[in-house]
Amino acid sequence: MTIFLNKASKVIVQGITGGEGSKHTARMLAAGTQVVGGVNARKAGTTVLHDDTDGNPVELPVFASVSEAIEQTGADVSIAFVPPAYTKDAVLEAIDAEIPLLVIITEGVPVQDSAEFWAYAKEQGGKTRIIGPNCPGIISPGESLVGITPANITGKGPIGLVSKSGTLTYQMMYELRDLGFSTAIGIGGDPVIGTTHIDALAAFEADPETKAIVMIGEIGGDAEERAADFIKANVTKPVVGYVAGFTAPEGKTMGHAGAIVSGSAGTAQAKKEALEAVGVKVGKTPSETAKLLREVYAALGA
Repeated sequence: MTIFLNKASKVIVQGITGGEGSKHTARMLAAGTQVVGGVNARKAGTTVLHDDTDGNPVELPVFASVSEAIEQTGADVSIAFVPPAYTKDAVLEAIDAEIPLLVIITEGVPVQDSAEFWAYAKEQGGKTRIIGPNCPGIISPGESLVGITPANITGKGPIGLVSKSGTLTYQMMYELRDLGFSTAIGIGGDPVIGTTHIDALAAFEADPETKAIVMIGEIGGDAEERAADFIKANVTKPVVGYVAGFTAPEGKTMGHAGAIVSGSAGTAQAKKEALEAVGVKVGKTPSETAKLLREVYAALGA
């Protein structure tokens, strides 16, 4: 099984006619994703031409709105490739249409906008799961890709991965390509995001085919500490962790907008200690983390 995404998922692309939207629509189709159309109000009624996973041409319709796209195609997933200034409107439109899963790739979305659409999704009953913003999206290898993760890194397998960092998502998938992944999710590193480490951990815990979990965090905030509390109370599967930022200079804001350290709170060391206190093995490098995962997976006798 997978979490949140599978080969039956029908995907629309908000911003399908733009440069990034067009490029990654082609890559998602090549990965086997069932892309069924796109949204651009100014180009509604037109089509875009791409190739499917077998190299056959596929003509995708462009709709005026997410609700129209859902009505015409039965789509249950949307991915937004929309400039930061217009992202909030695109997200609110998708929430109003009650799309079950929305992936927001856009970097540089104002934190206030993210807070507003996150709160709006909750007010509407949480019918739309948001992944992102500022993230690489989600991939269930061999089934579906909704995002910008290279689909050829790894195949299907028993490992679940949730990560704040896009590039570290790719690296960990490569490090563990011999085992493979059920689903890998890049949740993004902004201060306000939709799906969290805890959401992913809960889903992986419930998925019978996910046998072990890799959790990648980074300096700043307290998401990893909260995840540690959740793991202690709710997760029975082995979890291996990595926290980016052990060598970050003190007092500097690094990388993602959420990587802000205040005093001792939010440091890599503090997060490592919180995770280790609940039995999570934490590597100091991605390669060491992959080695630890192999060890705990081997101990399962799977």
